[in-house]
Amino acid sequence: MNAAFKTLPFVKMNGLGNDFAVVQAPAHAFDPSPAEVRAWADRENGIGFDQLIALSDDGSDEPLVRFWNADGEAVDACGNGSRCVAWLLMEAQGSGRARFHTPERTITGERAGERRVTVDMGAPRLRWDEIPLAEEMDTRGIELEVGPPGAPILHTPGCVSMGNPHVVFFVPDAETAPVASVGPMIEHHPLFPQGVNVGFCEVRAPDLIRLRVWERGAGLTKACGTGACAALVAAHRRGLCGRSATLILDGGELQITWSEADDHVLMTGPVEVEFTGTLPHG
Repeated sequence: MNAAFKTLPFVKMNGLGNDFAVVQAPAHAFDPSPAEVRAWADRENGIGFDQLIALSDDGSDEPLVRFWNADGEAVDACGNGSRCVAWLLMEAQGSGRARFHTPERTITGERAGERRVTVDMGAPRLRWDEIPLAEEMDTRGIELEVGPPGAPILHTPGCVSMGNPHVVFFVPDAETAPVASVGPMIEHHPLFPQGVNVGFCEVRAPDLIRLRVWERGAGLTKACGTGACAALVAAHRRGLCGRSATLILDGGELQITWSEADDHVLMTGPVEVEFTGTLPHG
């Protein structure tokens, strides 16, 4: 990274406890190494966050937003981070609506109350090669089991891409689901060539879902916005819920709607500003 940007100011924010350091930096000059991101993400010696977010002017009509997971890997989407960015842009512009693009898609956000934001995450991608998977399968329920042959504890999860890959296991009780033990194993399973976010989804009612997520590159997280979107889509495709539901995550609640009109997924939830600072010297 260019030394001039080692003192870039950041805003620390979170959405349901899923936390971010947001920096504003020139698109072509800010390219942190994985080691730098890992150092900043360290919760004992750095800033501490699940994702780093860079907000840049790349010469297009809307700002460019890029994301890095805590392990230093660049990723194409972050739902809760997108809500935080939308809120920052609306505050800066004095408006009730914001629009920006990621390397993967264009995202719009709207105010939904006091420090509450709705973002349009676009249409889910459902084909096996869009997730992507290593081989062709029906993504409503792929051929994947965890546990003894013939008596798996988890099986036939759904798969969805919301700009990043998700696998969703349906469980009878999310509170006792083996998130910390199974999550890292599935995250790097050879069936997922780009890795995968692992959701453990308990459908409590047609409009109520309990979800816990092992996030690719970040681990067990208090909330995963794209994971909540993916869980709603995967559950609806299996006939387990409607097109709109409240998702209860460890950090709080999100409202998710999969629009029948345009196939887009809308996510509504709170954002919080924690503190500001500057990126530490490397």
